Amino acid sequence: MSERIGLLGGTFDPVHAGHLAVAADVRHSLGLDRVLLVVAGDPWQKRGRVVAPAADRLALAECAVEGVDGVEVSAVEVERPGPTVTADTLEALSAPGRDLFLILGADAVANMGTWRRLDDTRGLATIVVVERAGDLDVDPPGEGWSFHHVRVPRLDVSSTDIRERLADGRPVAGLVPEAVVAEIGRRGLYTRSR
Repeated sequence: MSERIGLLGGTFDPVHAGHLAVAADVRHSLGLDRVLLVVAGDPWQKRGRVVAPAADRLALAECAVEGVDGVEVSAVEVERPGPTVTADTLEALSAPGRDLFLILGADAVANMGTWRRLDDTRGLATIVVVERAGDLDVDPPGEGWSFHHVRVPRLDVSSTDIRERLADGRPVAGLVPEAVVAEIGRRGLYTRSR
């Protein structure tokens, strides 16, 4: 039997309850052994828009997965120098006896045509298109992709909103795991002075 591993990548700036809900739902729906939150080190498509340094975002993600069965954090992109490229990450995590499932929101799937090394990505993982109510109905671009669609609950929470709430001193309870809120405070992240 192959190990079935889901990869949910992102800047996680900061990680929130929506990320964890997607990881848990996809793991259950597809019978995955585990799901890795892959924290982007240098997300070239979001340059200038990432607020917290990669090491801080990685620490927050590690706090978030504590006690979440079958969900772990991967530092593969933080530890690798240079821009974050999905094909590089998939190659680094590939191994004999391991099947990879790349978990993407409908918006990310619609944007796949802009990816570096897109053709190389096709044979490295099965694409999992996460669909929430009201999302676009999309498939990966071109022919030859292995993919699944997984419906998940729509949770209207975003990292942008959480950063704004934190900067304004408003509560984020219920939107962000308590351990993450505590770590954000310890690190002094997402305040107006930062």
